[in-house]
Amino acid sequence: MRPLLCCLGLVMLLGPCLACPSACSCSTKKNGRLLAECAYKDLQEVPEGLSSNVTILTLSANRIGWLGQGSFAEVPEVQSLWLGYNQIGVVEPGAFALLVHLKNLDLSHNKIADFPWQDLQNLSGLQILKMNNNRLAGLPRDAFRSLKDLRSLWLNDNELTTLAEGTFDNLPSLSQLQIFNNPFNCSCKVFWLKKWTENTSVSITKGGSTLCVAPGRLKGRAVTDIPDHHCVAPSVQLTYLSNLDNTVAYDGLTLTLHCSVAGSPPPEIRWKIQTSSRRVEINGPNVARDGNVKQSQERFWVFKNGTMAIPNFSKEDEGIYTCLAVNDVGMRDVSVNVALAGSENPAEDLLRDDPLASHLGGQSCYKGDEMDPSGAGEKLVIVYHMPRESKGRAGGTVPQVPLGTLLLALGIAL
Repeated sequence: MRPLLCCLGLVMLLGPCLACPSACSCSTKKNGRLLAECAYKDLQEVPEGLSSNVTILTLSANRIGWLGQGSFAEVPEVQSLWLGYNQIGVVEPGAFALLVHLKNLDLSHNKIADFPWQDLQNLSGLQILKMNNNRLAGLPRDAFRSLKDLRSLWLNDNELTTLAEGTFDNLPSLSQLQIFNNPFNCSCKVFWLKKWTENTSVSITKGGSTLCVAPGRLKGRAVTDIPDHHCVAPSVQLTYLSNLDNTVAYDGLTLTLHCSVAGSPPPEIRWKIQTSSRRVEINGPNVARDGNVKQSQERFWVFKNGTMAIPNFSKEDEGIYTCLAVNDVGMRDVSVNVALAGSENPAEDLLRDDPLASHLGGQSCYKGDEMDPSGAGEKLVIVYHMPRESKGRAGGTVPQVPLGTLLLALGIAL
């Protein structure tokens, strides 16, 4: 009787460890890991009844079409999860979020178009991720940012037309990448990928098959063959404009700045204005062909040719005016700090306020590829001389604004 009771007790102890759905076969490997083999069983969903000790779960080659938030709640210790060659089209957020021990995840050869990328944030130990042969058309720039141990990433045979710059940053362990057989649009938005592949130590499998589908002039060429001259980072020059030098303006100063840009593709011009009382961003021209200005930005007139005008410029408009040139390759900016001086000698005022400031001849500042690569821009100060009040033409007292007394001074970097 005692031996029978011992056997029953042993079964009760081992039962939970060996729990196994009828469609699967479960066994313990030599290294102590518990394997649940459920491949080729014509399963339409993740089976229930799996042991919580399972560390290897094979569900490949079934007919699973959906993964829910609790699909793997029974196997929190799983380290290798094989789901390739199913019909998975829907993956709910949270489906993988709790599998913090996961090292290998295979989702290849499915129908995944949308994926809960936030789930990967908890999988910091992941080493192999296979998502090839799906329907992925895009990836967030930070999709893989938490995968510090990721060694192998398979994204080939999807529908990726572009990749955001920095997609493979913060992957210090990455040694193998597969991105071939994607319909890349080789605009300058993927020019970074060419530069990255030229400098990385990562092995890019079948790199010659990473081909452009568009634009037409590059169709069939490898992404690594995008001509350098097609994609040139912006340069930008900011110029003070006036044809009123050596004259006196009685009806108020109109400050005019002109932003000249160059690059390929042609950069867009954007403006940022910061005064003591406001912050304004203007993305593109706001002056219509009929001369009307958008009411929300009527204080600042921005024209299609890159010129900005501020009529009746006053002390309230003092501040930093930044022109940005933006294209698919990058961004450059240059700033000017505009102030109205209140004494007879604005140069003395400027140097007293900023001892590091120095004089600069000319009426423009420039930012280009040969300049500071940080793109921080220089602090260029335009000081308008505002002398003491004097008699106006009609006998009244009005401030004179001699625009010819323009002073340019180069100061500390912004």
